[in-house]
Amino acid sequence: MKPLIWLLLCLLACNALWGQFYLRGEVRDNRGKLLGGVRINIASRGANPFFTGATGTFGIPLSAPADTIRFTLEGYETLKTVVDARRYQVFVLKMLSSTAQQYTAKLSSVTTNLKTNNNALFSSLGESYTNLIENGFVQATNYPETGFALHIDKASYSNIRRFLNNDMRIPKDAIRIEEMLNYFDFGRQNGVAAGGFFQCRTQLTTCPWNTVNSLFFINFNAPKLGIDSIPASNLVFLIDVSGSMDKPNRLPLLQSAFKLLIGNLREKDTISIVTYGGGVGIALGATSGKEKQRIRDIIDSLYASGDTPGSGAITTAYSLARRSFIPNGNNRVILATDGDFNVGQSTERELEDMIAGFRQTGIYLTCLGVGMGNYKDSKLETLAKKGNGNFAYIDNQSEAEKVLVTELTQTLYAVANNAFARVNFDPSVVNKYRLIGFDNKKNAAADSSGELEGGEVGSGHTAMAVFEIEPKSGDAGLLNKHFADIRLQYKLPGADRNTQQLFTADYHPVAIEKADSSYRFAASIALFGSLLKQSPYVKGKRFEDLRALANTAVNPMSKGQLEFLMLIDKAAHIYQPEKRRVKKKKEEE
Repeated sequence: MKPLIWLLLCLLACNALWGQFYLRGEVRDNRGKLLGGVRINIASRGANPFFTGATGTFGIPLSAPADTIRFTLEGYETLKTVVDARRYQVFVLKMLSSTAQQYTAKLSSVTTNLKTNNNALFSSLGESYTNLIENGFVQATNYPETGFALHIDKASYSNIRRFLNNDMRIPKDAIRIEEMLNYFDFGRQNGVAAGGFFQCRTQLTTCPWNTVNSLFFINFNAPKLGIDSIPASNLVFLIDVSGSMDKPNRLPLLQSAFKLLIGNLREKDTISIVTYGGGVGIALGATSGKEKQRIRDIIDSLYASGDTPGSGAITTAYSLARRSFIPNGNNRVILATDGDFNVGQSTERELEDMIAGFRQTGIYLTCLGVGMGNYKDSKLETLAKKGNGNFAYIDNQSEAEKVLVTELTQTLYAVANNAFARVNFDPSVVNKYRLIGFDNKKNAAADSSGELEGGEVGSGHTAMAVFEIEPKSGDAGLLNKHFADIRLQYKLPGADRNTQQLFTADYHPVAIEKADSSYRFAASIALFGSLLKQSPYVKGKRFEDLRALANTAVNPMSKGQLEFLMLIDKAAHIYQPEKRRVKKKKEEE
């Protein structure tokens, strides 16, 4: 009995020492949002810290009614104050300027002639896409400089393929031409740029849909990590196992995709798995990549049921990623879902506010979308862009292998953050210009405080941007004249300072037929997206014109490029029904 009496006496002593008062409260930011994971240090309790919970609240026993407390959270000013343990208190942390900027409206490109309209969020068959405003022509005399974000998002192309393969028209706002271009590799310059910097190639050609204008191509090549320089990874798989995922093209497809990724893990990599469906659970704590079979067994054991508490699951996943954080490593949450969040924060604005707070942690976010019918593209795009990450749509097993095996380093290993380019045109050479793709969300375009938002660029990625240019009259007098300066700005992972690179372009157009096939293929993709959007800038052009151009550019050894030709034919069949009627009539005759 003596050990038991001694234990009781110790507990009573601890209670007398710490349990007389109980400090309860919550921590919010200066926008009123509750903050989870805030570090709390109490003067009387020594160096051992406490933390706010996922809901931003806390409770700490104290031995006196008053004490000194300090709150710290990355991206916020430290707060030190005296507290009264006899009452519930609310504490407010002020954002640092760098954090506050994450909450301003962000633009994919900077344009100057945006006009808002009253279109709402597109919704068809339960799917949702953010309303976009197509970039128009800008007068170079008035606005010589424009800009656009670099990123590796590719979701739009595979989603378009899914619609066409199902003989369906595509929602216009699902067509993001910059992501269609991102889907393909447009080749690299010979050699590697000194110091691991970006390379840049430019080309000016005739425009295949407007003979008066030219096309200006800018092809950025990101540095490529060597096999020996790929950092250790701390990956948290955040997998939606809610009832809506109980279909072959959803959870089973994701399970197959993640098992492919497991094959590339190394012993120094760690994997955690969080699931959400009817609740949030930790299916696997931090586990070494060498335990491949154990990880695969956990993935195979998952099944779909329940509602979708997505926002709470995201908070849990980031908390796990912080616990296993690898300094100078690749720390990333990989969210896999159809995007149908129906519990917790569920609107795009609520998700933006939530995920922007995690951006300061140094943890990246990759979003993998699946499914059809209730697929929420707009929500996943919001999370990826606000979460310092990237976004892909997986419609089949082949796409899963492309994203998570063939292009693994592009998808999971960033070489540049907050990357964007600014282009300054010489008005004596360029009369008007139009950036193709990089269209802005309607709400961001309408916000006068909106800023250009840079993106994450993965190892070895090639980013192609295309401008349509109306040159000044008198083409012969413009030859070889300097007409554009290009300034690329980004941050290296873990760096606070910006890196800048400058490039120039001279006016020396070539016929599109004589340009390198990579530029003809890029022009084909731009025209394809424009025809699908039914853009007024390609009025009069048909899918037959596109097919003729693409035929001159497609590499017959490339499975992806050959598939592009097939998609053109499918689109012509869907969007030009009169051609089918004529063909049927001829067959009947």
